Amino acid sequence: MKYTRLTKEQLEELHPEFINFLASQSIDKAEWDSIKANNPQVAEQEIDVFSDLIWEGVLGNAKYLEHYSKNYIFLFHCTEVHMMTIIIRALVPDVDLLQKEGLQWLSDNLFTDNVEVQRGQKVFADDRNKEIFELVAQGAIFTDGELYEQMNSILEQ
Repeated sequence: MKYTRLTKEQLEELHPEFINFLASQSIDKAEWDSIKANNPQVAEQEIDVFSDLIWEGVLGNAKYLEHYSKNYIFLFHCTEVHMMTIIIRALVPDVDLLQKEGLQWLSDNLFTDNVEVQRGQKVFADDRNKEIFELVAQGAIFTDGELYEQMNSILEQ
């Protein structure tokens, strides 16, 4: 398995897609029930293959991610070839960017010496989707890129 198995909740959400996946392998409901009952390891393998297919699709379409921690916000823009980053760091230890008040503080202090902003870029070394998946596994979330683009336009002025 290249990524991780989808959770039970995710599989339930993707039930119609999973049915189509099984149908593409000529597995109907009766046969699937039989596989689950008599060959649970084969059923697990099918779920793993389906999970990887879903992850490939999601990761392949990923353009923007964000990751928040107490003192940092990481903004990522992923193209086919490289990943651009904007890293925002609150230099005041008491500020918590995971809280609404911390984000308000950031808004008020973005252009002061209390905030450090860095930009970076790296070429995807090996497998673009795998590198993006590693960010997601560490807590990054997929976004529409609005915050990245706002920060990027501010920094380019």
